[in-house]
Amino acid sequence: MPFLNSILGWFNTKRLYQIDLFRKYPAEVQFDTLMGLLEKAKDTEYGRLYGFDSIKSFEEFQRRIPILDYEGFKPYIDRLRQGEENLLWPNEIKWFAKSSGTTQNKSKFIPVSFDALEDCHFRGGRDIIAIYTDFHPNNNLLSGKGLTLGGSHQIDNFSMKSYYGDLSAILIENQPWWADFIRTPSQKVALIPDWEEKLDMITHETLKENVTSIAGVPSWNLVMIKHLLDYTGKSNLLEIWPNLELFMHGGVSFTPYREQFKQIIPSPNMNYLEAYNASEGFFALQDNPNSDDMLLMLDYGIFYEFIPVEDMALEKPRVLTVADVEVGKNYAMVISTNSGLWRYLIGDTVTFTSKAPHKIKITGRTRHFINVFGEEVIVDNAENALKIACDRTGAQIREYTAAPIYMDRSQTGSHEWIIEFEVEPADLNAFTIELDSALCSINSDYEAKRYKGVTLKMPIVRSVAKQTYFEWMRQRGKLGGQNKVPRLSNTREYVEQLIEIDAAIKVSK
Repeated sequence: MPFLNSILGWFNTKRLYQIDLFRKYPAEVQFDTLMGLLEKAKDTEYGRLYGFDSIKSFEEFQRRIPILDYEGFKPYIDRLRQGEENLLWPNEIKWFAKSSGTTQNKSKFIPVSFDALEDCHFRGGRDIIAIYTDFHPNNNLLSGKGLTLGGSHQIDNFSMKSYYGDLSAILIENQPWWADFIRTPSQKVALIPDWEEKLDMITHETLKENVTSIAGVPSWNLVMIKHLLDYTGKSNLLEIWPNLELFMHGGVSFTPYREQFKQIIPSPNMNYLEAYNASEGFFALQDNPNSDDMLLMLDYGIFYEFIPVEDMALEKPRVLTVADVEVGKNYAMVISTNSGLWRYLIGDTVTFTSKAPHKIKITGRTRHFINVFGEEVIVDNAENALKIACDRTGAQIREYTAAPIYMDRSQTGSHEWIIEFEVEPADLNAFTIELDSALCSINSDYEAKRYKGVTLKMPIVRSVAKQTYFEWMRQRGKLGGQNKVPRLSNTREYVEQLIEIDAAIKVSK
């Protein structure tokens, strides 16, 4: 292994130098990225409409090009899916990442160009290994295989000229032929559309492999791991794969799952790295295992802009580049990409922890919060408060979501938390008090609304039966892959559905 690692290190040297370059010169690299995108797309329909060939500055780019969400791009995307070309990006686009969309029930179909596959998504995967190898030069990743828990794809029934599926499935489909030698399960198994069938096949196929790394969404990987342990009768994953050393995770916050992974993989030598990759692009990765923020990757063919969250309701919000952002502020992210999304409001919010280099944390979604009473609770608040409550009570959480209880003539408003515990707190009331106290310490708006219970009374925490969230996702056709549980909502639609399923499970027992 030292010989293979030395060869890998030699190949990584150039890439690590390039990463250091954009760490030192972020504004310059981003400007070059924008000019490169505009130059390549100047003869597309969109490029001619907005005169890409004469844009020479960010200010001119900002004046001419509107900021749009998915609905704004949908007419172009529908035409692309029918086989039209040269609309948003000059190269043929035949792949579309189907996003489950936690903010809306309907699916979104995000164009994925060849350039985005090669220069963004695949480069991101390679960079994770490069950075990991730089920190752990004596690693044994190459002695075995990486397990990737992917989704599925199928021929797009919108037309016979395009394909859609989970992003993970698109990446598996487009990987080089030799990738099967370094990953498991096989492509055939990885792309099985039925989640439960795929889980059985992954179990049978991977047990005989020497798995040294795992990649995917924490929640669904936990489901897979517990299935493996139940099938084998083993107490932890190292009894199955003793050489496992790395979990590359993303998609949802790792905070609620960290303790469960430590118990299932009880090794001080186990390593974890977070990546921020979405259907629209690969944005950031954890470049230091000793910190929980991520390096914003500035040379993946994506130009970034940031809108202060407090400006989102304004007709003309401030829009900043990496040169102008401030540490500690919450921003909605806007991207222009090498798949032809121009000034696209992705829906995620981030905060910068550093500008030298630019490092971020994901704080939530632009539509994923509770603000019925002026409390402005975002996902980052919820994750941190739940961690504090769990640490103080010994509880562990599988899944959760929260929504308001609306005030009326007879009652003050409140929040209701639907939590499926892995380990129940000994006293649910004590857990609720700790959660409320933590939210007050984290969020001053929440604290103000909780003052003397005038606007918000103590939250209600409802512990639901195990498998409640699994059954809820199954009923919605969202098992596996990149499907995510919506964490916070201003409506009670999700919590009411979960309460109903919980009641049915408890009655059946």
